[in-house]
Amino acid sequence: MNFSVSFDIIKILFLGTISFVISILLTPILTHFLYKYKLGKQIRSNESTPVYSKLHQKKSGTPTMGGILIWFTTLSLALIFYYLGRHTGIPFFHKLNFLTRSETLLPLGALVASAVVGLLDDIFNIKKVGTKGVGGLTVKHRLLLYTIIAIFGAYWFFFKLDWDVIHIPFMGNFAIGWWYIPIFIFVIVATSFSVNETDGLDGLAGGVLLSSFGAFAAIAFFLGRMNLAAFCTVIVGSLLAFLWFNIPPARFFMGDTGAMALGTTLGIVAMLTNSAFILPIIGFILVIESFSVIIQITSKKLRKGKKVFISSPIHHHLEAIGWPESKIVMRFWIISAVMAVLGVIVVLIDRS
Repeated sequence: MNFSVSFDIIKILFLGTISFVISILLTPILTHFLYKYKLGKQIRSNESTPVYSKLHQKKSGTPTMGGILIWFTTLSLALIFYYLGRHTGIPFFHKLNFLTRSETLLPLGALVASAVVGLLDDIFNIKKVGTKGVGGLTVKHRLLLYTIIAIFGAYWFFFKLDWDVIHIPFMGNFAIGWWYIPIFIFVIVATSFSVNETDGLDGLAGGVLLSSFGAFAAIAFFLGRMNLAAFCTVIVGSLLAFLWFNIPPARFFMGDTGAMALGTTLGIVAMLTNSAFILPIIGFILVIESFSVIIQITSKKLRKGKKVFISSPIHHHLEAIGWPESKIVMRFWIISAVMAVLGVIVVLIDRS
């Protein structure tokens, strides 16, 4: 192993560790602010979602917007080492910089932009502005916002980075021209929607995202995209700190400012590593969660209100039939971790 690769490994692990430490230190400040101003999540009204409300009414008022911890830490580290690297002249800081136009500028921009939109949604929920009975954005509004962000990302990839190639495992690369744009939009919207649906139990979305970003950090490293690997690892570090306080019973929730931001970013990272067809493997739990919602909605519309699940997404169905919350979360974590490793293995075999 040469020195360059050795330092890349040190850089990636060091940034992940620093992210964890900073996030842990910032958490008391954030939670104090959230509790002081009573920025708690509002649980839906009994009329619209009786099963969900019965299961989660005890959580009403728990502070939301904990996702600030993740994206703020990631943004801060990116900017700190970027400016230290440029203006101090110290080689060590220059090497720790992971903000580059070709690898991390777009995912970082998408992370922050989506986080701001999600933050507004969280505030609407707290203030009970918007959706009847609970506040916040409707599913249609969320999908519209995901699409707008995805369109900008597709524009960046296609026109700025000149990307129109999609990789199909074990078959190779295919230049698909303009078709790249709708495929990109679909991947981002689907991933964002899936993460948002998964964020329903204490620690569930955080653990699934931890496995997913960890897998893509490994894939990016294997592909030689060291700055992207560092970016993913920084998110992993902050997610670990978030989970320390989010595991049952949660001290705060991720909120849409976290779920929306991380879902969008995960999709973009998958496209940056040309691993769109691997994403459903790595994000297997995300796929199951979103499909359970789609099945439920389709059944209710086509079968005159009849449901397949007692409540959707599927983690709420498991709650309703008596599974303890911690049991659901931990088993989903295990499945997510195994599938993330499997996804990495597929990439290694395919790209080797």
